[in-house]
Amino acid sequence: MEKVTGTALVTGGNRGLGLEVCRQLSRRGMRVLLSARDIAEGAKATAALRSEGIEVTFEPLDVTSQESIDQLADRLGRQDLRLAALVNNAGISMKGFDEHVAEGTLAVNFFGAMHVTERLLPLMEEHGRIVMVSSGAGALEGLSPAIRQRIDPPPSREELISLLRTFVDDVRSGEYAQKGWPGSAYRVSKLGLNALTRLWAEELKPRHLLVNAVCPGWVKTRMGGPGAPRSVEEGADTLVWAATLPPGGPTGCFFRDRQPIPW
Repeated sequence: MEKVTGTALVTGGNRGLGLEVCRQLSRRGMRVLLSARDIAEGAKATAALRSEGIEVTFEPLDVTSQESIDQLADRLGRQDLRLAALVNNAGISMKGFDEHVAEGTLAVNFFGAMHVTERLLPLMEEHGRIVMVSSGAGALEGLSPAIRQRIDPPPSREELISLLRTFVDDVRSGEYAQKGWPGSAYRVSKLGLNALTRLWAEELKPRHLLVNAVCPGWVKTRMGGPGAPRSVEEGADTLVWAATLPPGGPTGCFFRDRQPIPW
């Protein structure tokens, strides 16, 4: 296994896919910062990895709190630390479907990833890798023409944010279906995340940053459930691969099993 150097930050690293990504990146030779919102859970996950001989550092982070994101960036900045990889893994899938579910899901899955990346961009090394943990649910196939034409090709970031806020408003008013939106906040959050990936990949080319989205598949995690066909090891494989791509590797792509798939 080829060793990789540099520091990687993984959001939502205290369990499931995030924990396994931390484990595999550390085994590849990277210094790993495991971040989680729950301090007790983050400390417990860090201790568990250390008991396996895997050295990771815990960094508290609530991706829905700008104050928490700023505090993390300030801590890393004071250490003159630069990131070779950022894995935006923190994500939720809420039960039910109403404006609260729509707002809460977007707050973590889209806005959380956006705000964390935005704030940590100044700390990214040249040739760094940014990985968005996405889902096949965010694929464009099957999307209504009314929505697809507004998100593919991706609009500006401001227009994308406005579009997703419109989704929440349409759910609140009960008009989401007639406006063409799918009845899944999770799906819309991943559609937005994929569009953001495409925008940033283009925007960050001058810095030689590789920005990709990865669908890990249906994985046996608390979110995926016990009936999922994939182990966390299998699910984490392509995430780790994308987080350790060499300079000049692919950017602006959507991957599953290390192979590009259609947006």
